[in-house]
Amino acid sequence: MTPRALRFGPISPAAPGPLYEQIAAAVKREIAAGRLLPGAALPSVRALAAELLVSLITIKRAYEELEREGIIYSRQGLGTFVADSGADEIARARREQAHESMAQAVRDGRAAGLSDKDLIDWLKKEL
Repeated sequence: MTPRALRFGPISPAAPGPLYEQIAAAVKREIAAGRLLPGAALPSVRALAAELLVSLITIKRAYEELEREGIIYSRQGLGTFVADSGADEIARARREQAHESMAQAVRDGRAAGLSDKDLIDWLKKEL
């Protein structure tokens, strides 16, 4: 009983990254887009594996990764659900990634001989 509104694709061995990471990223996208709300049930491991044509182990690994990150939680016999803090965890991780990307851009700019003023001007243009 996989919700049809979810967009897990494309999940492919030809796409970059391991399949479990692709699936975890797809779940995160669905939560970030508001298509999976806190408390929403995720497809069962078996149902999602059948739909995506991947092994049960691949889905289990994706779900375990998401659970470790605090994005989802499982209840024995009931299923897997979006954690109340799932969207917050995704937003926090994105902010952290944005911060690291900006820090790397500053390091790269300085290595290229750019002044702080040049870097600030470029950032303002991007904004």
